[in-house]
Amino acid sequence: MKLLINEFMNHLSVERGLAKNTLLAYGRDLEKYTEYLTGQGVKSQAQIKREHVSNFMFDLKKHGMSATSICRHLAAVKMFHRFLVRENLTKEDPTTLVETPKLWKRVPAVLTQPEIDSMLTAASGRKPQDVRDQAILEIFYGCGLRVSELADLKTTSVNYDVGFVRAVGKGSKERIIPVGKKAVEALQKYLLKARPQLLNKKTSEALFLSRLGARMSRQSLWSVIKLYAKKANIKKTIKPHTLRHTFATHLLQHGADLRSVQEMLGHSDISTTQIYTHVDKEHLKNVHKEFHPRK
Repeated sequence: MKLLINEFMNHLSVERGLAKNTLLAYGRDLEKYTEYLTGQGVKSQAQIKREHVSNFMFDLKKHGMSATSICRHLAAVKMFHRFLVRENLTKEDPTTLVETPKLWKRVPAVLTQPEIDSMLTAASGRKPQDVRDQAILEIFYGCGLRVSELADLKTTSVNYDVGFVRAVGKGSKERIIPVGKKAVEALQKYLLKARPQLLNKKTSEALFLSRLGARMSRQSLWSVIKLYAKKANIKKTIKPHTLRHTFATHLLQHGADLRSVQEMLGHSDISTTQIYTHVDKEHLKNVHKEFHPRK
């Protein structure tokens, strides 16, 4: 089974061009799947039945896994079995009649405009790292980037004259995102006053640098977000995508159309972007509840 999974992963990488993080996630999901099958006495792909797949999902649920994560595992398993059938490595696909667990739409946590302003104010120091952190917050919130996209930005990724950022997202897909005046100003200040000090006579094409002059990792960037949320005394649960969610929600609240937001976020399916319309409706409900005379 491991050999077949390796062939499948190679197919996803070479022919489908999936992003590295997606490949790693699928690899982990399929490793769990094969471990479960081994525990059930399954020794070859021909022995796998629909019941094995269904019971694998129930086993994940029994161990406390969320419906979202179970769906991702099932997606990996389904793709794997379709690959085996297509390559004539097995005759039947045991996942054909397995239904995807119903996903409940979770409204992602977003920050208010005052909370965003508080975070930016908290990062308004003069030290190189403060200047860098303010630029990180401005570009993160101003462009709705994924943490991995932010980490991958180069000094050449930003067109300051036109006001655009070039980001490489999932599946190595490139997209162009407008960047506002304040974010451009914060970036230019960082490039002029802070980055040369962090670089310390070294060379790097990475836009955001650590105090040692190396490219900042996703984890380091995420730590920056948590630090300033704490400094701003924000009590909400902050996750890596919180500023991305906030970016999308604030655009919709101020009248942006869904298709434009979809393009800026880099969503291949507009249904993924539609979750933010639910966020906006929640905002409207809260406003109505607070200000309408007949509450």
